[in-house]
Amino acid sequence: MKYTKFGNSGLTVSRLCLGCMSFGDAAADGHDWAMDEDASRPMIRQALEAGINFFDIANSYSGGTSEEITGRLLKEMSRRDEVVIATKAFFPWRRAPNTGGLSAKALMHAVDDSLRRLGTDYIDLYQIHRLDLDTPMEEILETLDAIVRSGKVRYIGASSMYAWQLMKMLHISELKGLKRFISMQNYVNLLYREEEREMLPLCADQGVAVMPWSPMARGKLTRPWDVETNRSQTDLVGKALYSQADENDRAVVDAVAELAEKRGLPMAQIALAWVLHKSEVTSPIIGATKAKHIEDAVAALDVDLSKDEIKALEASYVPHPVTGIFGMPKHDLEVSVCGEN
Repeated sequence: MKYTKFGNSGLTVSRLCLGCMSFGDAAADGHDWAMDEDASRPMIRQALEAGINFFDIANSYSGGTSEEITGRLLKEMSRRDEVVIATKAFFPWRRAPNTGGLSAKALMHAVDDSLRRLGTDYIDLYQIHRLDLDTPMEEILETLDAIVRSGKVRYIGASSMYAWQLMKMLHISELKGLKRFISMQNYVNLLYREEEREMLPLCADQGVAVMPWSPMARGKLTRPWDVETNRSQTDLVGKALYSQADENDRAVVDAVAELAEKRGLPMAQIALAWVLHKSEVTSPIIGATKAKHIEDAVAALDVDLSKDEIKALEASYVPHPVTGIFGMPKHDLEVSVCGEN
């Protein structure tokens, strides 16, 4: 495993982060591909044995059961000081006022719930899952600062938003002497490259670590275009993310398949290697429900792509509508788009 510093901080993380959305009670949120604790155990063990020390969850995954399972398994198989646990808050955990979003009341409650479910007395990286437009940025940042100073959280991070929003929040933190975001968890892969325009250069300039979600486009970049899986057929979030530009997306997937065949490698390794080659990327988040998923991800760390190969992979891309942001007022959220691995 390779390791790196996490943005402008002293934190050291593996170059791969294991996304834990796949672990949880399948009945809790309709993800029938979620794995229970017994099925999740070998995935966590394999990740740890491969040297992965970075694990990302969210309070909304599988109704909180993802945090419970991940927390128990990490406690069972690792030393707390050797793993980096990241979780997130924003999406409603119940349909009632103040049970979601980023108000002081909601965040204070959410972090305590996550600590209880994880079975730990601190969270390494606490992230806002989306930007709550119903709550002033100052309130969000002051609350996160208070949570860090309380000892419940070590670092704070952000997730999908517009670059100007991140820059504004970084400025507010500097102006008020508040704890600063050290990371951005955003949507980057060969089928969605809009973050290259502003967000990635901003993160590089500001020393913000980048941990892309869905680096292999929810599996679309790991298999031929016409091949489907149970998840691809039932994943409503995936259908929403990839509902446009199908013909061009197919050409990109075909380019991955062509290079994979030429190099004698699985498509997953080629797709992830492209993300890892981006200088702004710190630690992409990989999902795993099979041993091969982790094996391919680790192997991708050593796949060297030439400039010509990268050019061929990128050649068919066309601009896409901005998606994955969903930073809208809570009362406008009819579908919680929170599944990201």
